[in-house]
Amino acid sequence: MTCEELKDLYELYALGVLDGEERDEAEAHLSRGCEVCKRSLNDALVINTMLLSSTAAAAPRRRLKRRLMASVGVERTGWGWAAALAAACMLVVALWLSVQERHRASELAEARRTLMQVSAQRDTMSQALSFLNQPETQQVGFSKGPRGNVFVNPRSGVLLISANLPALDPGKIFEMWLIPKGGAPRPAGLFQATGPGSAFHLLPGPVDVSTLAVVAVTIEPEAGSASPTTTPIIAVPLS
Repeated sequence: MTCEELKDLYELYALGVLDGEERDEAEAHLSRGCEVCKRSLNDALVINTMLLSSTAAAAPRRRLKRRLMASVGVERTGWGWAAALAAACMLVVALWLSVQERHRASELAEARRTLMQVSAQRDTMSQALSFLNQPETQQVGFSKGPRGNVFVNPRSGVLLISANLPALDPGKIFEMWLIPKGGAPRPAGLFQATGPGSAFHLLPGPVDVSTLAVVAVTIEPEAGSASPTTTPIIAVPLS
């Protein structure tokens, strides 16, 4: 091929999409130090740089455009491929925005749940501190297996603070019981461990301390039970 025939091909060569015999011809001319082909290659590099960096529309030569489109599998002429590409980009952006919106909604919901939990824990801790500071509060310790204290206040209720609790199986929960003298156990609330083996549970409200004999804890189904179904892991006599 002559230098003139190769002139329009150097733009493709500079882009790396020229192949076959035409690429071999271009490389042969350049390897021989052909000044005409060197200038054509330099011109092609300038044109490609302008096309890639300029914001203004640039019109490549028809032959270059046709061969470039054919090299990537696009045989149709005109701008139909550009419209399809734009539509695909818009679809990708829409999907990305949808995913981001769902992610943001999930994060907001999780933040609300965390805030509610923190608020509930803060309120419970505030009640517990008030409970412990009242002069009527009585304290009874326990240390067989689980260790901790039971606090009883005739006006404010019963507070349990425990450590060394056993791990719960899935679907299980701790349940506290108030056992009156000569009477049947009464449910006093469900709770989970707040840390590894530790728990904090407050039953608010008036308690008849004169008739209360034992505060106990059993492991029950997570919905709770109307009466104990297992042997208590904590049983604290108050008399």
